[in-house]
Amino acid sequence: MFSRIREDISSIIDRDPAARNAWEVLTCYPGLHAVVLHRVAQWCWLSGWKWLGRFISQLARWFTGIEIHPGATIGRRVFIDHGFGVVIGETAEVGDDCTIYQGVTLGGTSLNKGAKRHPTLGRGVIIGAGAQVLGGFTVGDGAKIGSNAVVVKEVPPGATAVGNPARVVLKSPQDSREQAAARLFAAYGVTPNGDDPLSKALHGLIDQAAAQEHQMEVILAALKSAGIGCQRLTEQDKFNPEQLNKLVE
Repeated sequence: MFSRIREDISSIIDRDPAARNAWEVLTCYPGLHAVVLHRVAQWCWLSGWKWLGRFISQLARWFTGIEIHPGATIGRRVFIDHGFGVVIGETAEVGDDCTIYQGVTLGGTSLNKGAKRHPTLGRGVIIGAGAQVLGGFTVGDGAKIGSNAVVVKEVPPGATAVGNPARVVLKSPQDSREQAAARLFAAYGVTPNGDDPLSKALHGLIDQAAAQEHQMEVILAALKSAGIGCQRLTEQDKFNPEQLNKLVE
């Protein structure tokens, strides 16, 4: 029990630059308190003392603002940062070394009591503030969920999910320094160059349209110099790729 608490404190100090020492973490971090109380509640739940397990989880909710069902499975070195408003459902599974920020819901979308209703988080997953992960699917090892994302389908290992509904950004090759930094800390699920994939696609389409318009101007100029007439359509508003790119940023 105490060795697990020491392990939790050490992992929090490693991941939170605001944590100054073990005593501060032990006395002032509600995420740690919630996880420790959950272990007691889960032991009662698995021992058949269902009501007592629920009551202890309710006490933890009153004191920390974090609600973890005693039936949920929480791995080692899980860090719930700030934590207020976090809800983790009965069939949820949180892997080792996960980081969960305030306002996160690991919720269910099924009313079937015997089903796997809540998500499974792999090792090292980061869930940003306000994110909602809803359903009995898996978020792969090392994945990141951006703040306020609404995730309703599986996220591959190492990927980032952003937006509502969440869109998956697959991991692209990075140099070793960026990869090492991302493994150490990615606050609120924010990663370098983790742009919304829809925004990237729109930027690409705008750039392609601008290139095609320029190519058409070159072709028309070449035809005119060769003495070949070409009827022009009615002039429309001038295409402005810079303005469109700003609109989709």
